[in-house]
Amino acid sequence: MSSSELSELVGFLRDRNGSVRQIALSHLLAHTTPGAAHRSMFAGGPLRDLKVLCRDQLAVAHDAFRALVNLSDDATYAAAIADKPFLTFLAAYTAAPHATLADLAAMLLSNLTAGAQAASTLAALELPVLPDPAAPKGAPPSAALFPVDARCGSCPAPVPYPPGEPRRIRALALLLDAFVQGAPLTDTALHRPRKSALHFMASVCANMSATAIGRQFFLTPAPRDPSSPSPLEFPLAKIVSFTDHPDRIRRAGVASTIKNCAFFVPAHRAMLAGETALVMAHKFAKSANEPARLRAPGIDVLVPLLLPLAGPEEMDLEDTEKLPPALQFLPPEKEREKDAPTRHTLLEALLLLATTRAGREKLRSNGVYEVVRGAHLVEGVEGIHETIERLVNMLKRPEAEGAWVDEEEGEDELAALVDEVGTLAGDVDGMKLGTSICISLAVPSSACVSFASFPPSFASFSPSFALL
Repeated sequence: MSSSELSELVGFLRDRNGSVRQIALSHLLAHTTPGAAHRSMFAGGPLRDLKVLCRDQLAVAHDAFRALVNLSDDATYAAAIADKPFLTFLAAYTAAPHATLADLAAMLLSNLTAGAQAASTLAALELPVLPDPAAPKGAPPSAALFPVDARCGSCPAPVPYPPGEPRRIRALALLLDAFVQGAPLTDTALHRPRKSALHFMASVCANMSATAIGRQFFLTPAPRDPSSPSPLEFPLAKIVSFTDHPDRIRRAGVASTIKNCAFFVPAHRAMLAGETALVMAHKFAKSANEPARLRAPGIDVLVPLLLPLAGPEEMDLEDTEKLPPALQFLPPEKEREKDAPTRHTLLEALLLLATTRAGREKLRSNGVYEVVRGAHLVEGVEGIHETIERLVNMLKRPEAEGAWVDEEEGEDELAALVDEVGTLAGDVDGMKLGTSICISLAVPSSACVSFASFPPSFASFSPSFALL
């Protein structure tokens, strides 16, 4: 198809007839993919049209979302897409329980939050919500809310429309709850009150945790239910268990989020503390008027980090007793994490948590050495071998006598580790760490997910996802 014919098709994206818009967009979709000869024609007006079409009827919105996912792998297009009004719609739509295309919206949100400006905007965003009278009985409170800005052809407003003024809730809190509620594998209304699984929100979490304001969100206690007064909880604690989820994208994104949070040494105490311990949150900002720091149950990341690395091998009783109960006497069919970059990320997170003496003592007393020793015996990737050996050296080295310095020591250890290691060398399954790794999706597509190597880089997924 010639460029003049394609330009004529672009004009039909604004046609009053929905069928005409759908046909035009279906023919243009193939030209949004990376490397397409006429991809540049979408700059400017056509890009704005695609953003408007995301609110259209289901078939049109589906192709509009896919087109934007493809285009957003380019930083120039991504910056043009990610203005605040569209990010507000995108976050609201992803968080809406009845949004039919929320998985595509989450994929687009993942690509966009790879950019610093979009991540900063999302971190500060608040969404107006109303109670949804049509929510399934027994649905979590946050799944019984309708984000007002999500209203569109594929996400209709509740009937009857709720009265009263909307109240505003932080977008990241709603998105995190939506991510958690999409995790169950069952489709029953009680256990899965959403139309979408939202596995790609794991990539959004990884991208956000690579920023200072994102780490502050994950590591600051907040009400467990963002829609009503409830016990405090570290937001990171809501998602750490997904390192053992069947979906690879969800596992890998959460592992990267934990690793990114572990770069913040003052949070190690909360990350390593058990759920039965109340831990005081770190002060992210110092102010004379700052209220007292909040306390919340520990995040307890050790089991989520170790379980994917543990195998079915039997240990002697002395070693077994060191392990947390969840890791003792694993069944014979237990398998280790099969994805090499994810295994590597889990080990890097443990390495970061070993940069303070208190962290090393915690890792030693919970059988980390025993688990990684077994993993080392069966590991076939050289770069991961080296990370395990580095972790073992830190756990087995003698500690200096005298007082513990903890946070200061941790910062020094981290700096030394960065100087020593730099960017980690080696290929993982033939793929250089820190480059894009292709993952096949449920829809006919290819998705490229960027995993960053150990210090000084943070783990991130985007760019980018691409749908063919």
